[in-house]
Amino acid sequence: MTPVRATPVTPVREELADLAAEQREFGALVRSLADADWGRDSAADGWTVADQVSHLADTEEVARDTLAGGPRAFAATVPDYPTAEDFTAAGCRRGDGLPPGDLTAWWDRAGTATRRLMAERAPGDRVAWGFGMTTEVFATARLMEHWAHGLDIRDALGLPVADTPRLRHIAALGHATLRYALARSRVRPPGGRTLRLELTARDGTGHTFGPEDATDVLRGPLLAWCRVATRRTRGAASGLKADGELAELAVLYARAYL
Repeated sequence: MTPVRATPVTPVREELADLAAEQREFGALVRSLADADWGRDSAADGWTVADQVSHLADTEEVARDTLAGGPRAFAATVPDYPTAEDFTAAGCRRGDGLPPGDLTAWWDRAGTATRRLMAERAPGDRVAWGFGMTTEVFATARLMEHWAHGLDIRDALGLPVADTPRLRHIAALGHATLRYALARSRVRPPGGRTLRLELTARDGTGHTFGPEDATDVLRGPLLAWCRVATRRTRGAASGLKADGELAELAVLYARAYL
């Protein structure tokens, strides 16, 4: 994978450096797979391992053009499809028939271009993705996507899941997008409630998100919340302890992506 280089315009920020690390790990994962593994079902219903890589390659191209004002920018491309799910499915189909090496190279080229463009932007610059977000949040969103789809591959193939410090970005994103997630699921948030996350990594490091005087608290493993926030685990199966109505809704409806 092409290394990330700092530019004289803006130094590589923490979020972008962690995105590069997450993508390196994803690249190492897919390059370690046997050719036969690419046609196997992933942990996402209806998706093969190849679909996972094709989806990431396709969305990295859209991310690149969104940053560069290219023809496949988010605002110009996604409305062409009846639903977001149709857009996603079309991206998966773009990889049909490509051998693993070509799929990996496509994804690598697109991701490298996207990172370079992000490194040239000021931290607070807005990116026209979805409802709009800052450069830092956009980098976190791309990190989250790669972690979640890598998780689908690892879970399907029985491979271990690393509990890296980068998970804190996904945890924070899941907390920040909770109101959006509830609205998308047409769930009315309880009035006057606030949420605090008290999470613990495997090495014992604590991570907290939300106000200290929150009415509701969600406690448990950092990895478990990241699985919930990316909708890879739901409800009681997460092992998270929810104290309060908003915390209970978070376990059921959290969604850190569009």
